[in-house]
Amino acid sequence: MIGLGLGCWVLNVYVRMSGTDSNRFVTGCEMIDADGYRANVGIILCNSAAQVMWARRVGQDAWQFPQGGISPEENPEGAMYRELWEETGLKPEHVAVLGATDSWLRYRLPQRLMRRSEPRCVGQKQIWYLLQLETDEASFNLSATKSPEFDHWKWVDYWYPVENVVFFKRRVYQCALAQLESRLPSKPGGRG
Repeated sequence: MIGLGLGCWVLNVYVRMSGTDSNRFVTGCEMIDADGYRANVGIILCNSAAQVMWARRVGQDAWQFPQGGISPEENPEGAMYRELWEETGLKPEHVAVLGATDSWLRYRLPQRLMRRSEPRCVGQKQIWYLLQLETDEASFNLSATKSPEFDHWKWVDYWYPVENVVFFKRRVYQCALAQLESRLPSKPGGRG
């Protein structure tokens, strides 16, 4: 592991998640690695004003970016498009990929949320994607599946999620947003 500053740590920095490397790497990994981290993708969806989609989990007062696990037969980009559809109803033609983090970003779950059965899951390791909405907002469908993840969404300022996500995800959000900020359609004008 190496530090990136901002309190960020990266696991498996030798992996670039593009081209044939991503297919070769993910095909050989399990959903939960030897250290107990579940392979996952995160999605930062922005509009042309550099605002990001912020979604509320069904039945909770908990807001977050769309995210989800990578199945053993998927590469990270394939998992990202599947999660995008499952959680927002958007299809690949509705978005443009602006960038992705170079490496896995990880967070540890609080003890009370850790799975105690085998394989033990202590947290998530994530590749984050920055997408831009390329269609009308009417294309959103939070009920695209039988078990929706979210029941409401809104546009927020780019840095808003860092202070408003559940505490144990804050450093990963800060790292992902910092790595991808330069890929925004226009600069958000500060972290405020």
